[in-house]
Amino acid sequence: MTSVTDVKARWDRVAQRLRAELGEDLYTSWFARMEAEDLDAGRLTVSVPTRFLKSWIESHYLSKLHKISEAELGPLDSMHVRVRMRGGIAPRPQAENATDASEPPATAAPQPSVIAAAQAAAADRTPQLDPGQTFDTFVVGSSNQLAHAAMCRVADAAPGAAISFNPLFIHAGSGLGKTHLLSAVAQRIRDKRPDRRVMLLTAERFMINFVMALRQRDTLAFKDQFQAIDVLLIDDFQFLQGKTMQQEFCNAFNSLVDSRRQVIVAADVPPAQLDSIDLRMRSRLMGGLVVDIELPDLDTRRRILRSRYETMLKRDASVVIPDEVLEFVASRITGSGRELEGALNRIAAYQQFNQATVTLDLASLVLRDMQANPDGSRVKIDDILKVVGRHFNVGRTDLLSPRRARSVVVPRQIGMYLAKKMTARSLPEIGRRFGGRDHSTVLHAVRKIEDQIKTDDRLAREVALLIRLVEQG
Repeated sequence: MTSVTDVKARWDRVAQRLRAELGEDLYTSWFARMEAEDLDAGRLTVSVPTRFLKSWIESHYLSKLHKISEAELGPLDSMHVRVRMRGGIAPRPQAENATDASEPPATAAPQPSVIAAAQAAAADRTPQLDPGQTFDTFVVGSSNQLAHAAMCRVADAAPGAAISFNPLFIHAGSGLGKTHLLSAVAQRIRDKRPDRRVMLLTAERFMINFVMALRQRDTLAFKDQFQAIDVLLIDDFQFLQGKTMQQEFCNAFNSLVDSRRQVIVAADVPPAQLDSIDLRMRSRLMGGLVVDIELPDLDTRRRILRSRYETMLKRDASVVIPDEVLEFVASRITGSGRELEGALNRIAAYQQFNQATVTLDLASLVLRDMQANPDGSRVKIDDILKVVGRHFNVGRTDLLSPRRARSVVVPRQIGMYLAKKMTARSLPEIGRRFGGRDHSTVLHAVRKIEDQIKTDDRLAREVALLIRLVEQG
C-alpha cells in the first residue's frame, strides 16, 4: 500500500490535470473538494464531502477521472468514490463503493419503500420555512421596494387570476433579502391561499432530488411533482450545474410557464450574467419581470437595525444599545442587512461577555475590522486599478492583458480581491472589468489572496495599505 502522504502529494498533480482539461469552472464545481485517501493494489480511493457529488462524479466523470489519474499514478484496476464524513469516511456497502472505471455505475433497482417515502415528502408542497422570514419582518426601502411589491402581488394572487409577469426573476448580492422574500411568499400562500400549491427549492436541492430519481429509476414521479403545483420558487439559481440538470429544469420551467402557473427565480446576478446557464434558458428568464435589490440606503439601514434590535430585546431584555450607537452602525456598515445584523450581534455579545457599557468608542473598537469606508459605494474598480498599478509599477494595459508573468498576475489577483471586498460588483462584472475574464477566474483570485493573507504577514500588510490608499482616493 502506498502511504497516505505520498498519495496526497501525487494527487495534487492529478488535480492540476483535471483543472487544465476541464477548466476552472467545472473543476471548482465538482472536483475542488475531492481528496485522495489511499492507493492499494491498483485500486484508488478518493473522497468527496456529499453524496450528491459522489453520484454526479460517478455518473458523469468517472472514466475521465480514471484516465487522468492513471496518467499520474500509473495503471489502475478500479476507483472508489466515497463520501467523507466528520471524523472519517462514511461506511458504505461494498457493492456500492466498488465502481469499476471501465463500466458505468450500476443503478440500484427501485426500492418501493424509498420511492414511496420520496413521493410522500414531495406531496408536502410547503417545506420547513423560517417563521421569522415573512413580509411583516421584511424592511422595505427604496432599494427593494419593487421586488417587495412584485412578490406581494404573486403571493396575494387569487387562484385562476391573470398572471401579470411570469417568470419573476429577483437578483441581488448575498444578504440583501432574496431568500427572505421567497420564504415570505411561500408562507403567505400557505396561510392565506391554502388552495394554491407552492413548492420552494434551492437549485442544489433540485439537483439532489433529480439524482435520487435517476438512482431509483423513477424520473416520471420527479417530473410529475412539478405538474401538480401552482407556484414554483427556486433559490440560488446560479448554482444549477450540468447540461442534463439544466435541461430537466428547463422542461419543468417551460411546462409551468406555458400553462400559466407562476415561477419565481432568485439568483445573485441578472439572467444575462448567468454564464453557466444555457443561452435559451437565460433568454426565457429575461422574458419575464427582472428585478434587482440594491444595497440599502441610510434610512433603510436605520430601520433594519431598529427592527433587529427590537427582536433582540424580545430574546434578552438586558441588552442595551443606545440610539447613537445604532446610528453609528447604520452609517459605518454600508453593506447588506445580514452585515448590519452581524455588527449588532457583535456589539451585543461584547457588552454581555465583558459586562461593559456600550459607547461610541466601544462600538468603533468592536467593528474596527468591518467596512472602514463610510461611503463604500464611491469606490470604483477604476480607482482600484489605478492604485494597484501605481503601487506595483504595472501599467493598466498589463493588468487587463492576458500576460501570465508573476509580476503581473499577483497585482491582478490582488486587484480582483480588492474589487470583490470594496465594491458591490458581481464576480462576472469584476471579470469583465479586468480584461473580460470569467467569473471563476475572479473567484480563484479572491480565494487565493484570502488564503495567502492568513499566513503571509507581508502580503497582509500590503493589502491593508492598498485598502487605505483606495479609500483615500
